[in-house]
Amino acid sequence: MASKASSSLFQSLRRYIKKPWEITGPCADPEYKNAVPKATEYRVRCPATTLQKPIVPTSDPETVFDIKYYSRDQRRNRPPIRRTILKKDDVVKMMREKTFDVNDFPKVYLTAKVEEDENAILKPSFISELLVLAEKASTEH
Repeated sequence: MASKASSSLFQSLRRYIKKPWEITGPCADPEYKNAVPKATEYRVRCPATTLQKPIVPTSDPETVFDIKYYSRDQRRNRPPIRRTILKKDDVVKMMREKTFDVNDFPKVYLTAKVEEDENAILKPSFISELLVLAEKASTEH
């Protein structure tokens, strides 16, 4: 008996005491519907199941859908790359046959004579480097 009285008292208090988020905001509206669906409403059928069986045309070869990837892949339509495997003997033979010319190498960046400025203050180490470069340039020409 006491349990019925306490439950009826609890039910009557429940009408008047609400959760804080039900007093104001969108949840307080009487037309508000909870966004979380029930377990019976959520995903009634599996996404993989089809309602009707698909009809794929197979009689006419022009209308048959080709799902093979390699037949449509344009990157693999190129001719194969020719690869040669070099052995040490082949490389040694090629190096003996190769002759180097002066024009095969890049030009030296310092080709003009060094002109000294009368007002320039130079460190002694820098002057010695310039003299060495000037001697090299003069011996090459």
